[in-house]
Parts: sequence; structure tokens; C-alpha cells
Amino acid sequence: MRITCVLSAALLMLGLAVSPAVADSSPSPSADGGADGSPTAAGTSFRTATEIDQGQTATANGSAGDYLYWSFPADAGQRPTVEATVKLPDTHAAETWQIDVYDGLRRRQACQYGAQTRTAASGSAAVELTCVLRTVRAWSEPWANDPLPGTYYVRLTVVDLATSDLGLPVDAEIRVGSEDIGGAAAVDGSLAKPLVPGIAVTSEDDEPTSAVLSGIEPDDGWSSGWWSDRWVWTALGGVLAALAGIGGYALTRGSGRPSRVPPGV
Repeated sequence: MRITCVLSAALLMLGLAVSPAVADSSPSPSADGGADGSPTAAGTSFRTATEIDQGQTATANGSAGDYLYWSFPADAGQRPTVEATVKLPDTHAAETWQIDVYDGLRRRQACQYGAQTRTAASGSAAVELTCVLRTVRAWSEPWANDPLPGTYYVRLTVVDLATSDLGLPVDAEIRVGSEDIGGAAAVDGSLAKPLVPGIAVTSEDDEPTSAVLSGIEPDDGWSSGWWSDRWVWTALGGVLAALAGIGGYALTRGSGRPSRVPPGV
């Protein structure tokens, strides 16, 4: 009897010791991404904005009246386009939604075109918003409000809402893409660092735990405007100018002999 009790106690202790290891090794659902790794939550401020890459679709659940924030990288020569879709509850009054885009200095950037603000009629299923920014410049005057390379923030919120609809659940979907403008937007200058929050307090020798508030960047890194197809067109223009000069000289130099020989020569 005593031996049976001892064996039972040993097996119980072994089971308690193995259970946490089994629980830790089992996969757990991620709160930060869906099945394809896309974000499924949004931040509530600039500091907690959810980071997304260009070409990625992010989703989030919220309530009417919340501020939803995302952030994405944009480099020189790109013209970003932000698209948002808000799925509304079955029953609601008319409400107006808006997306705002801010650069790394938290300066609000104007939309070049697109429906930045749109009103959803009573009972409509969804509202779609679009904001096409100006082309990101590699360099700008300090007093200008031109979009510069770095982190950009997207804020989605309702700006006109009936009191009875405040707090109703909504589903948001956001997509960010860009068009590469190329040398047409090139300028003679570049930033020392992209406008990424926290990058100014770090250096190449800093530890990985340094205070960088945003870790997103383009897939091929920050170009800082050092290369564009304008270099190709400049080189081609130089070659064509040289060929035109050689051709003009060949046409105007003549045969090398005077047309008339003076008498007595």
C-alpha cells in the first residue's frame, strides 16, 4: 500500500513537471497578425501605431468614435496611395469618416487627390476612402511642408456621428501602395537620415536595444535620393551632344583644300 502511494505521488509530480513544457510547446494564436502575417489590430496613437509594409492589407476591429493608427515607410520618388474600407453595422444613421496622413515629423500631409472624407448614408454597409499623397522628395527646404522619406502615419476616424451610434462596432481595412515616379521627381540633395522616429538618437555602433521607435523601412533600404533614372537620361544626353558635335564638325570642316588658288601660286 505504501509503495503504491509513493508511485502515485511520483507519477503525479512527473505529470505536473511535464505539463508546463507541453503547454509551452503548443502553438498559440498571434494577436499581431493573421494567417498570412498581416496585422489584425490598429494602434490608438502615434506612438502605438501598427506598422505595415507597402502592398500589405491590414485589418482591425474597433468602435465608432475610436482613433485607429497605422504607420508605413515611404522613400524618395514614391507617390503613396492609402485606401481604407470601413464596414459598418447593419443599422446606423448617416456618418462621415476621414483618413489623415502625417509624415515622420507629424505634419499633416495634404492629399493630392482622392476621397479623403466620405459620408456613409443611413444603413449603408461600408464606406471607402482614398488619399493619394504628393511625390516624396529626397530633400526640401526647412520651411516647406513637402513629403520627405521616412515613416508615415495613417489615422482613421469618424468626424460626424449621431450620438446613438457612438460605440457601435466597426471593421476597418487599410491598404498602402505607391507609384515609383523616378527621375521626374529627383532633386539635387538628400536627407542625412530619413524621418523615422528615434533614428536620430542611434548610431551604427548602438546596441539592438537602442531607442528606435519605428523599425519599418523599404524592402531595398532607404535610397535617400542618391540614385534615379535621371542619371541615365543625363548620360544619354551627354552622349547625344557629343555625337552631334562630331557630326557637325564633320559636315562643316570641308575637304581641307582652298576652293580657289590665287594666280601665280
